[in-house]
Amino acid sequence: MMSNQQERVVKALEQRARRKAKSVGLAAVMCRKGIGSVDNRGRFRIIDPFLGTLEAGERFDLTAEEVIAYCSAE
Repeated sequence: MMSNQQERVVKALEQRARRKAKSVGLAAVMCRKGIGSVDNRGRFRIIDPFLGTLEAGERFDLTAEEVIAYCSAE
């Protein structure tokens, strides 16, 4: 189990990933429903909200750091 400080660090990193995606016109989303299933690893996927297309993370398998790196390369 994570401490409160660890949880805050994780939440801050997740928010940073969402903001970075938004800054390049994408959206980083998490699906918390069915975590652990074959198609849901409980992490992020990146979508283009205007076209409704998947950019990366088909199985919700991107970490927050990977989202930031992907969006920095855009």
